[in-house]
Amino acid sequence: MFVQEEKIFAGKVLRLHVCTMEGAEWLEEVPEDTTVEKLKERCLKHCLPGSLEDPKTMTHHKLIHATSEKVLTDTKTVLEENIQDRDVLLLIKKRAPPPLPKMADVSAEEKRKQEQKAPDKDAILKATANLPSRNADRTVAHHNMRDFPFLQFQTELRKILVSLIEVAQKLLALNPDAVELFKKANAMLDEDEEDRVDEIALRQLTEMGFPESRAVKALRLNHMSVTQAMEWLIEHADDPAVDAPLPGQTPSEATAEAGAASAEATAGPSSEAEGEEAKDELTEIFKKIRRKREFRPDPRAVIALMEMGFDEKEVVDALRVNNNQQNAACEWLLGDRKPSPEDLDKGIDTNSPLFQAILENPVVQLGLTNPKTLLAFEDMLENPLNSTQWMNDPETGPVMLQISRIFQTLNRT
Repeated sequence: MFVQEEKIFAGKVLRLHVCTMEGAEWLEEVPEDTTVEKLKERCLKHCLPGSLEDPKTMTHHKLIHATSEKVLTDTKTVLEENIQDRDVLLLIKKRAPPPLPKMADVSAEEKRKQEQKAPDKDAILKATANLPSRNADRTVAHHNMRDFPFLQFQTELRKILVSLIEVAQKLLALNPDAVELFKKANAMLDEDEEDRVDEIALRQLTEMGFPESRAVKALRLNHMSVTQAMEWLIEHADDPAVDAPLPGQTPSEATAEAGAASAEATAGPSSEAEGEEAKDELTEIFKKIRRKREFRPDPRAVIALMEMGFDEKEVVDALRVNNNQQNAACEWLLGDRKPSPEDLDKGIDTNSPLFQAILENPVVQLGLTNPKTLLAFEDMLENPLNSTQWMNDPETGPVMLQISRIFQTLNRT
């Protein structure tokens, strides 16, 4: 008996249920080697007779596998899409892309943005030229704010840290083992950077009912700020990726290994040359640490202030001057902008009674010989929100406590 070759090699025939959004249902029988495009064409002929005269009809529709919710690819076969007998397919019209805006609409949008943009300094001066001056009241208001002990301490603390960093660097440079000690402390901090979490802040969040692992992640993303971490937790409560781990840090730079190797190398014939080399190496390490401890502005505050019309650079300067406090940064931008960002690098008067009392304290003296204290000062200088975790550190906490007590004692006298 003669059998046609095409029937011998014919694929398996599948019976598929096809549905449309309008409620139509029917059965399509197709070989498993049929392409999805061919199957879609047959479906359109069944439910929309004559529609194939428009070539766009094929591209404006898609087939979806009901069980897996997968959109089928036109160029693949039914077998390649792993469609089984009696499977249900949905024939759906694709959503039309939004029309491109007309030039008139674009111009109107640009005009609206310009109208919403905050006025510049010249526009403010012009609009307020006829108003009576109230600079005296504004000065009094600022003076009253600075009378609060906490704000006054925060203002002076930065100056104290700048001067203490200079003293600590000089003390460390005198220690023959300073380079090695500093490298070990720095390496320890780098390894534990992702593990260090402010325990008090974490306890506050967990007592609110947030899971510990999620609270830890929120604190790390928001530089240990309880308020910002709580806002982040509320915003991402329904986010499926809220519990995904944070990406790991990059390994230490190769230059650090090179520096460690050079520290172990044989010293030169001259002791004076050896001292200069160690001093230069320590200076390079200080510079490297300062580059790592760059100021990180609060992204929410940056966006909010830029929406008022301020430039990004001046917004970052304002947040840096005002310890990432958005309201204070806004007042700084609208006021006389003092202190300036350059003033932040100025230390306290080294001959002042306050600074002399700090240096005479035995706990502070001992702490200044610890490389970790110097790292803490550098970190708090550029990231004030990290002050809490350093206050709770067993090595740096006592030093910070003594500085605070001395300031409060002299401030009351």
